[in-house]
Amino acid sequence: MAVAAVGSNAEQDVGAVTPETAPAILVALGLAYEHGEGVRKDPLKAAALYCEAARDGNPEAQFSLGWMYANGRGVARDDAIAASLFARAAAAGHAHARNALAFVSGDHSSLPDCMRPREPPPAAPDVAPAPVLVETPEPDPDPFAALPPWKRRIADVVDRLAPAYSVNPRLALAVIAVESNFDPAARSEKDARGLMQLVPQTAARFSVRDRHDVTDNVRGGLAYLRWLLAYYRGQVQLAAAAYNAGEAAVDKYRGIPPYPETRDYVRRVMRLFRSEMHPYDARIVEPSPFLTRSDAGPS
Repeated sequence: MAVAAVGSNAEQDVGAVTPETAPAILVALGLAYEHGEGVRKDPLKAAALYCEAARDGNPEAQFSLGWMYANGRGVARDDAIAASLFARAAAAGHAHARNALAFVSGDHSSLPDCMRPREPPPAAPDVAPAPVLVETPEPDPDPFAALPPWKRRIADVVDRLAPAYSVNPRLALAVIAVESNFDPAARSEKDARGLMQLVPQTAARFSVRDRHDVTDNVRGGLAYLRWLLAYYRGQVQLAAAAYNAGEAAVDKYRGIPPYPETRDYVRRVMRLFRSEMHPYDARIVEPSPFLTRSDAGPS
């Protein structure tokens, strides 16, 4: 993963990050420290990195820092600051920030100390500033383009099987990355097992015999994703939320449930799969009862 590659060198590189460094790099470093991807988990350092980029107006950083304040992760919980950061990101067109505003309250004027304007540097009229060269990342690089060999073998299985289920392989890989980090032996406290963390009921529902078998597990996960995408008429965020919390929870709240784990899960999946909508087969299942005709996206 591209982010993991940044994170693996973060201990050495973070000290060299300056205000002139591309904000996207700061966000990638923050993500690595927030979730412990390639480095030791350090929410406080993640918040500082997000704030550096947020101060320069990066909406993804503003949203991520707002999320940390909304959940008290690495910083003291402060809904007013979270609301202000979400509002700034939403004003820049950040869809997740617009949704998050519904869960926090505030006058949108509070900001963390780290976002106060910088003091201007001392003037140096006789010395011309050295040019700063910044390598700008691609707007949406494929996070699965440079996987290590053992993860690449799993990705190859997904690439081979996904077309039969009409599921974008990148969405399936995003779910695998967040669910199990590509570990076929992964097992949760709720007895979810394998790459796509299938619980016994889901495995039985989609005829999975061996949840630890890579191919069998991926087939079951793809079948479930296909069903969820049809049920929520291609809305990826709702499908991801239901994969984590179940369809009943999404239907009950008529959207992403207000569970911190589920909201964080959806955010992480959407970092890896940036499309809000996904093609679906309307013949598989009737839409969720709370979806109206106008809510359903194109098939």
